[in-house]
Amino acid sequence: MHQIVAAADQEVGGLAVILPPLYEIFWSAVVLLIVLLLVGRYALPRIYKTMDERAAAIEEGLGAAEQAKADQAAAAREREEIIRQAHAEAHTIRERANDEAKAIVAAARNEATGEANRILEGAQRQVLAEKQAAQISLRSEVGLLASELAEKIIGEQLKDTALTSRVVDRFLDELEADNALVEEKR
Repeated sequence: MHQIVAAADQEVGGLAVILPPLYEIFWSAVVLLIVLLLVGRYALPRIYKTMDERAAAIEEGLGAAEQAKADQAAAAREREEIIRQAHAEAHTIRERANDEAKAIVAAARNEATGEANRILEGAQRQVLAEKQAAQISLRSEVGLLASELAEKIIGEQLKDTALTSRVVDRFLDELEADNALVEEKR
């Protein structure tokens, strides 16, 4: 058996060990060409179509991302503008409310001052009226007392009312003059 293996080794040599026989190369090339034609005819168009669809989807996604980024920036600018307007409007409303509050306080103060003045004037009129009523009452009482005193001093009843009135008036005038002097000294 060793002889058979040794004989086989001697027959195969040189380039035949590296290269397959020519008919194997031919049939391998024919099969490879058929496979390449089938792949080129059926598989490659589908692969290219799928790749084109994916590229279009990627481009569309990138465009949508750019659009979303632009929309987001526009929304941020719009939000900032709305916030700025809201702050300005709040400031205006605050100033208007302060002005209205000041006007209301001033009106209430003026009304209260007017009411206080009216009450004060009413009280002064009432005090003056009461003072005059007291003076009249006091005059008549003092007059009666003066007449009674004069009657007792003179011993006669004063029948003349004009004379009685003059005596009382003179007495009261003297009393008022004395009171005025006392008040001036204070």
